[in-house]
Amino acid sequence: MTTATLPTTVLGSSGIEVGRQGLGCMGMSEFYGATDLTESRATLDRALELGVTLFDTADIYGSGHNEEFLADFVAANRANLVIATKFGIVRKADDPAYRGFDNSPAYIRAAVDASLRRLGVDVIDLYYMHRRDPAVPIEETAGVLGELVAAGKVRAIGLSEVTGDELRAAHAVHPIAALQSEWSLFSRDVENTAVPAAAELGVTFVPYSPLGRGFLTGAFASGADLGDSADFRAHMPRFSGDNAAHNAALLAPLAAIAADRGISRAQVALAWVHAQARAHGLPVVPIPGTRKRTRLEENVAAATIALTPEELAALEPIAGQVAGNRYADMSFTSAARE
Repeated sequence: MTTATLPTTVLGSSGIEVGRQGLGCMGMSEFYGATDLTESRATLDRALELGVTLFDTADIYGSGHNEEFLADFVAANRANLVIATKFGIVRKADDPAYRGFDNSPAYIRAAVDASLRRLGVDVIDLYYMHRRDPAVPIEETAGVLGELVAAGKVRAIGLSEVTGDELRAAHAVHPIAALQSEWSLFSRDVENTAVPAAAELGVTFVPYSPLGRGFLTGAFASGADLGDSADFRAHMPRFSGDNAAHNAALLAPLAAIAADRGISRAQVALAWVHAQARAHGLPVVPIPGTRKRTRLEENVAAATIALTPEELAALEPIAGQVAGNRYADMSFTSAARE
């Protein structure tokens, strides 16, 4: 077995140690087209060999399938990994496109029990509020999550897509270990209030989609290239029509750095995310998703690549020039509540 190559950090004040890069498992069940579960399982095993210990899922991914898929892997390696899952997004079996939000106490208590059952564990290491339900005060949500910690069902709690003020309000009720939001060379709105608040409070930042949903790797030039109606990226504003062509042109500095260094574009993009830990003074644990061992190994290697000040300066203007929103409907994001 290959020895671990990742440096480690701690999730907030929880005492939970993780490798400085995690693995997003969503695509193993849904959203990015067809998947190979055998290769996905091999990718999970390889990740652990390389020092990845934070594995990220949610009850919405595959409507529970992703948690169930991870259960055998978790059972086989329980003492060596940190499992993170989420609640708060509600789907309807008869309406695949429907997305609702529920942070009510009754829903949270039912959701955590369902996730514990699907994952086959006695305790969830990191339990996130996946999205903010504006009908429920965030202090109330944090209070219920604190009760789950006291009950031994959850070790630490996290939030996703919240503003700096919302993070502070929740943290005043119960310590927040991690804040998960989109953060990449293409998406930097979290730097307005969320990142400064996390740094102030000692909360670890967990960037999702640090590779711009694959766009930063050069894997596709537009949503039309994906060729799979099950791939939700094909309908995202940044990857559609004129936006896609404009945004693809923005990748020239990234491609140049990759060529000069003899590394991949993905590694440059991830190295930029890791550099934000130093730039903003807080622990950063990105969770790039992949279903392939080759991509995983490439991504893990990026965690120890240090970009020069000149390279970082060349990448700095990209986010400000991106055309199109992160989602077609931005109403549920932290950016909409800033």
